[in-house]
Amino acid sequence: MINVNLLSVSNLPKLNKLRKLELSDNRISGGLEVLAEKTPNLTHLNLSGNKIKYFNTLEPLKKLPHLRTLDLFNCEVTNLSNYRDSVFALLPQLTYLDGFDANEKEAPDSEPEADGLDDEYDENGDEGEEDDDEEELDEDVVDDEEDDEDLDGEEEEDGVDEEEEEEDDEDGEEDDDDEGEEDLPQGEKRKREHEDEGEEDPDEEDDEEDD
Repeated sequence: MINVNLLSVSNLPKLNKLRKLELSDNRISGGLEVLAEKTPNLTHLNLSGNKIKYFNTLEPLKKLPHLRTLDLFNCEVTNLSNYRDSVFALLPQLTYLDGFDANEKEAPDSEPEADGLDDEYDENGDEGEEDDDEEELDEDVVDDEEDDEDLDGEEEEDGVDEEEEEEDDEDGEEDDDDEGEEDLPQGEKRKREHEDEGEEDPDEEDDEEDD
């Protein structure tokens, strides 16, 4: 909830599992006892850029036993004398204040946020393995689709070849019929043509007239 003009955290819901809370660049000046009630397992709290002026405003944070990191950059309280020593004395559970420990040693970039974080890493690791399995399954599906496309292409080619062969066979039969007619004698050819048209042979009609 960064820079959302918050005046207090009184309406914060109950979040027992919350570990890290970002409240920087708001207008919070007190009421931090709500955090102990609503977010009892906080380990990281960022209140930088708020209206916190006095040490006693931070006293309710004593009730956050797991709090390890607190940021108060750009709060007026940081201008008080013995600021760092006073805050570490007030909140002995703290490890880092404004990014440094009590010995001015800088906090590492990847600080564990809570006890039991290893379990979360294991869960993430399992999720990673599941993601790998999903990727492998996706690759198999793609391969199957490509095989289906290849088979469809081959079937289409086979169908075209079969059609061409049928056309060639039909052309061959027509050619054979034409060649057979050309081999017949002229008279037989004429007779055959008349038979195909359903007419009688003219020679036979002439014979009937003579009789």
